[in-house]
Amino acid sequence: MNTFLENQNWRYATKKFDVSKKITTEDLNTLKEAIRLSSSSFGLQPYKVIIVENPELRALLQPAAWGQSQIVEASHLIIFANETNVDDTTIDSYLKNVSETRNTPIEALSGYGDFMKSKISSLETEFKNIWTAKQTYLALGNLLNAAAELKIDATPMEGFVATQVNEILGLDKLGLNATLITTLGYRHEEDATQHYKKVRKSNEELFITL
Repeated sequence: MNTFLENQNWRYATKKFDVSKKITTEDLNTLKEAIRLSSSSFGLQPYKVIIVENPELRALLQPAAWGQSQIVEASHLIIFANETNVDDTTIDSYLKNVSETRNTPIEALSGYGDFMKSKISSLETEFKNIWTAKQTYLALGNLLNAAAELKIDATPMEGFVATQVNEILGLDKLGLNATLITTLGYRHEEDATQHYKKVRKSNEELFITL
């Protein structure tokens, strides 16, 4: 745990990446597995994770991300996109996965499925999309923690125009909406931000014990 906290103090939102350093396939697979194992409400994982490797595509995305240099300089660009069409079919697909993974008769899961459908499918579209968007933040947390353990720098971003990202990547046609961008790689030695002290609330300000 001490190492975990040390790595949390080490990490920061990197402003300038070293373009000469690339994440290995092995480490990228570890980060993908960390995302895949993330918790989510009901275990549904109502999102997709897009890894943009094409440099021309990343150049197109940069203006939509407020011109931030990390978009094109980082080793890898990750986009979390929530599903905008979650319905009973989504839940049925999840239950099928549960049945096959745990070798459980699908009939034994019908009650749980009905419960999920009563809570999710009845939501208005706006609130349903807010809920699915929130799930991507859970996956982002796992990614940031795993990256820090591997001493890989990461910059989570909300600073982008989702409609433009959706249009460039054709996400609308896939029933997806971009909610988060994360750039991954290795900090440039000239990035002054790495030397700043981490600013956080004190325990007294942050925690309330009842």
